[in-house]
Amino acid sequence: MTTMLSTSCDTAFEELSWRADGLCAQTDPDAFFPSQGESARDAKRICAGCGVRQRCLEYAIAKDERFGIWGGLSGRERRRISGRGRSPGGAAIPR
Repeated sequence: MTTMLSTSCDTAFEELSWRADGLCAQTDPDAFFPSQGESARDAKRICAGCGVRQRCLEYAIAKDERFGIWGGLSGRERRRISGRGRSPGGAAIPR
């Protein structure tokens, strides 16, 4: 049982270890979670120069992160590219 728990914890750590290398780790987290009506431009600019941007984006899509800027994209942008913002027939879901 300990081995299984240890393996599970190791896997979870490896899955998130890239976050320490993200430029966001050196930035105020509030910049990546703008309030409605606030610009996400600064967060997206930071992401554009980040070495783990693609890994961050993949993580956010896999975990269906709904809020914040991850990998340089907003939740709406991530849903659009992942297909989660579409109906089973492929049409965009109206909002």
